[in-house]
Amino acid sequence: MNRNRHTPQGHRAVDYAAAAIEQVEVYCTAHPDSPSAMRHPKLFVRSDLWIALLGPSIEEGIAGIGPNIAAALRAFDSQYNAQLPNETISLMTKPEQSFPADLRRLPNF
Repeated sequence: MNRNRHTPQGHRAVDYAAAAIEQVEVYCTAHPDSPSAMRHPKLFVRSDLWIALLGPSIEEGIAGIGPNIAAALRAFDSQYNAQLPNETISLMTKPEQSFPADLRRLPNF
């Protein structure tokens, strides 16, 4: 803080970045198997919208946009899952599924 009781601009940017990192950690802890937690998209803020982006651009990558970080990450997760074949999604959402214990015994068709 300077003599006029104003915080220098650089300190505010660091505070915003630290808060954003914390919000991402909270979201990923609550959703550990989500695409956001596994793929770690880049985060940007434009105007009043947050953008979670995986790839070189919004046009070429997968993006989620929302009014806050959690909303952008949820939108990213939805867009990411929409890009996957249905069978891949079902395997990702059912981690408790396991293979038969004896793989040598295959059913006769």
